[in-house]
Amino acid sequence: MTTARRVPPLCSIAAICALGGSALLMTGCSSTSTGSSVAEAAAASPTSTASPSPTKSLTQDQTQRRDLLSKTKVTWDQAAGTAVKEVSGGKLVAIELKGASGKAKSSPTGTATAATPNPAPSPGAPEWRAQVAAADGTVHWVEVDAATGKVFRSQAQPDQDADDRRKIADRLSKATQTPAQAVKTATEKTKGKVTAVSLDENDNTLVWSVDVVPTDNWTKTTYDIDAAKGTVVREHTDTD
Repeated sequence: MTTARRVPPLCSIAAICALGGSALLMTGCSSTSTGSSVAEAAAASPTSTASPSPTKSLTQDQTQRRDLLSKTKVTWDQAAGTAVKEVSGGKLVAIELKGASGKAKSSPTGTATAATPNPAPSPGAPEWRAQVAAADGTVHWVEVDAATGKVFRSQAQPDQDADDRRKIADRLSKATQTPAQAVKTATEKTKGKVTAVSLDENDNTLVWSVDVVPTDNWTKTTYDIDAAKGTVVREHTDTD
């Protein structure tokens, strides 16, 4: 005997359909609402970007070197050439870039002579302070404006006795390497601006001491160059 399948009443089918449609409608609304909320939150929250790393700050010495060199128009060799001409038979013993003090006593001598009537640089302006020895070893201080290249003060160093003069003359006679050759050796190792050159001794070795300042970091590297052989005997970098 065939069993007849029961067909649910029409009202039950309608109720199921109604519930199903309502569920679909709610799902659609929920999806739309959630999507809008995410979009609004994304729009409200700005995109974060990595902040650039701060530039490394300079030390006080580095800042002073940078400021002084930025105002310097005359190179060490130009100033040295000018200073040497101030002394008959003169030879360079030392030269250094400094900030002008604005006082006559910035060197161990008096005010400008009649031969050098140029005004001194304003305080803080760059100047080259050179020591130039005459043939007998007498040292003269010659100060050159590092912006104009003009000598504004030149006189003999006081209180030099015969031993002092003989020592300087002896050193210069043994320095077969010129200051320019020593500077070339130093700047081949470190590219930068030369701020000082001086004839000195290092462990009983006669040397040209050369200061070089790179313009990318304003540190100072000092090279001691054997004044007879031209070789580097010491290298030191001042990071301050």
